[in-house]
Amino acid sequence: MNAFSYRIQGLQPSAIREILKFTADPTVISFAGGNPAPEAFPVELIKELTADILENDPVGALQYSISEGYGPLRDWIKDDLYSKGMFHWQNDDVIITAGAQQVMEMAAKVICNEGDAIICEAPSFIGSLNAFRSYNAKLVGVPMENDGMDINALEDALKKNPRTAFIYVIPNFQNPTGITTSLEKRKAILELAYKYNVLVLEDNPYGDLRFAGEDIPTIRSLDTKGHVIYAGTFSKTLAPGLRVGYMCAENSIIQKAICALQVSTVHTSILSQRIVHQFLTRYNFKEHIEGLQEIYRKKCELMLNCLKYKMPSSIKFTEPDGGLFIWGTLPEGDMNYFCKKAVENKVAVVPGNAFLVDESQPTLSFRINYSTPTNEQIEKGTDILAAVAKTIYK
Repeated sequence: MNAFSYRIQGLQPSAIREILKFTADPTVISFAGGNPAPEAFPVELIKELTADILENDPVGALQYSISEGYGPLRDWIKDDLYSKGMFHWQNDDVIITAGAQQVMEMAAKVICNEGDAIICEAPSFIGSLNAFRSYNAKLVGVPMENDGMDINALEDALKKNPRTAFIYVIPNFQNPTGITTSLEKRKAILELAYKYNVLVLEDNPYGDLRFAGEDIPTIRSLDTKGHVIYAGTFSKTLAPGLRVGYMCAENSIIQKAICALQVSTVHTSILSQRIVHQFLTRYNFKEHIEGLQEIYRKKCELMLNCLKYKMPSSIKFTEPDGGLFIWGTLPEGDMNYFCKKAVENKVAVVPGNAFLVDESQPTLSFRINYSTPTNEQIEKGTDILAAVAKTIYK
């Protein structure tokens, strides 16, 4: 007898994780994942830091710790956020989480009652969508334009859904589209949050990976009323396997998040937190970030040039200023058929409907990742992708 809870019955495995099963075949070139570039990991430095921590304070690094997180790391994050206008000492607090994914799950647990609406960009990150689904939230998608959410559609969604818990946005180099939300739209999203008295969950895993254009203030830095919950992570800037992220929010929200953490993971790995803190304080983090930006700038330029000169001109691609992803859109036809033919020819991309609040909705789009494959794989993979495309499109 399988007596699954109502919350879990409707959940399905991540389409991305299912596609990644194909990449176990070493002959398949994967443009499907969202992993940092292997050459981006500071492996030797992490080895050195880990050995030093375990030599000098092994019990402190391996024993239970407080749920809020490692104090010196939290202080570093608060100082960093304060320098960017995102932290107010009198009202705000920070909790360390197991990556930004746990922020999404905790925000839904703490803020959302069953049946409440969560308004999301359409398309949006599948991991967050599934976290929200696990609490029986009503997901409402708002179409993306070239500079972020359609603001008129967002207000219409807020009017139609008075029980909205929060608006979920990825303003910088969005996953999956690579789109950056303009300053004007960030301000508009915040004003609508004030007008309809809802929160904003701002997910910013890629913000430090800008390699073109000018920085745009975060929504949280514009917030004067405590309406923005901010999710940050070191997964894309150090290593996702460390599982260290953080939530910054008004203090009362953080206090409830601590309760939520205590009944799930108790606390984030203290060894990982200490490794991150040591890296931040002993090495030049700004220089490290600049190195990552250069890696991803070159990879993105190579991918975009290959797509531009090899693929049929009728297939359009976004041109991100940072992050890890490009969004392709077919002129017509069957997107799933195109993705299936691609993987049959040993190139994996992600079907766009995996990122919709309703996966049965039609879409002509698909996601490509340029951070994980090597330059040689990018060139070979786009050759194969173009050959598949040219059998269908001109």
